[in-house]
Amino acid sequence: MKVISYNLNKHKAAHELEQLVDAHAADILCLQEAVSDDLPAQIAGLRLAEATVRNRLGLAVYHRENTYTALEVRSMALKKSLHDRVLKPAEERMLGVRMRDIDHGQEFLVASFHAAPLTALNSLRRKQIHAALAELSTLGVGLPILMVGDYNYPVFKESLSQRIRDAGYELTLSDARTYTRYKFFRGHYDFATSVGVSIASITTLPQGSSDHLPILIDAELTPRR
Repeated sequence: MKVISYNLNKHKAAHELEQLVDAHAADILCLQEAVSDDLPAQIAGLRLAEATVRNRLGLAVYHRENTYTALEVRSMALKKSLHDRVLKPAEERMLGVRMRDIDHGQEFLVASFHAAPLTALNSLRRKQIHAALAELSTLGVGLPILMVGDYNYPVFKESLSQRIRDAGYELTLSDARTYTRYKFFRGHYDFATSVGVSIASITTLPQGSSDHLPILIDAELTPRR
């Protein structure tokens, strides 16, 4: 299963998606900072499962129809930062989809996630991550979960990783930095949290029109108790 996650930077990189999906044979595409009304129903053979509607800058999940069936979707508004209250860029910061692998009959959960910006505290982002994962788990008890996106967490990731493990999940970074716009804020912003999923690699793809670099997750579902 190949999953691409991309923060489009206020939809500026939307024109790159067709080529991006084709070039990497992606099965699932998770977007952040997209203008939902401007998203097509299909991108390079991937079908739009759902896009948020209450966000000025929204989330979306696409999937390959001949490989996966979208069964149920759920979006979630998480605890707000001051930035969210004043500028209101995103009411919903997690969009989850319960899917079924057509060939193997296995169900799993995939989500596009966008944490509060750097003006917020890491403690708020941690609460958002845990709340999003908890909400996802209610979509299908015991199902594998893969949540990818812009976590806005460039520093102290060792501490975050330990907290994630304590909660029963794994945090996986890509092989190179995903945000390079500002010298003092460069780092790994876009990564994955998961359970019941074996991640072979996460590759940072070449930079396009966005201030974030897209990431490609190569993963495989594993049975969960």
